[in-house]
Amino acid sequence: MRLLAVDTTTPNGSGAVLEDGRLLSKFEDASPSSHSARLLASVEAMLKPLGFGIRDIDAFAVTTGPGSFTGIRIGLSTVKAFAFASGRPAAPVSSLRALAWKFRDDPGLAAPMIDAKKGEIYAALFRVGPGGLEEIVPQGAYIPDRFLGLVPRGGPVRLIGSGIGVCGDRIAAALGPPARISSLSPFIGVEVGLLGFEILAAGGGVSAAALEPLYFRSSQAENKH
Repeated sequence: MRLLAVDTTTPNGSGAVLEDGRLLSKFEDASPSSHSARLLASVEAMLKPLGFGIRDIDAFAVTTGPGSFTGIRIGLSTVKAFAFASGRPAAPVSSLRALAWKFRDDPGLAAPMIDAKKGEIYAALFRVGPGGLEEIVPQGAYIPDRFLGLVPRGGPVRLIGSGIGVCGDRIAAALGPPARISSLSPFIGVEVGLLGFEILAAGGGVSAAALEPLYFRSSQAENKH
């Protein structure tokens, strides 16, 4: 199976093309321009050297959230269009799960965190193991102290993502030396693709029309109504 994966939930947009779990191509874009201005060009630049068009892709994977509301909508609308035009299925992938899956070769506890603005974080705690990801603390929007208070003490836990900056020195105060801040790349396009394969293999693929965003709180625009 040939799969195209896209992530636009943070300013660091990324994507990948994989075939049966093997990486063929990827893009990682930290440009300050918006996803709407660069996503299609980035996808085309990734596919062209492979000699592929959208109709040569068997399935898609996209991060449905949590993250930037605008970024989520751009990624979803783009993949919806691809899936609709080609008639192929799509796999909805959590950005938090994708961040945690960066530790797939290093089993243990992983706490992905994404800056949710307004002093909050999107976060979860997973146990990473050979069998995949086990959710220990549910994915959600948290005040940092609340989330850190849910993380078990005593054992090592890896932290990753833009939400680390929101927590500041509270991480050390709450978790102590077992907390290990990861220096791994923030780009998750490859991980979205790998998790997408698992979702599709388990029958979790959906049609273009069924792709929905994963929000843990309402957007600022929605709050005004």
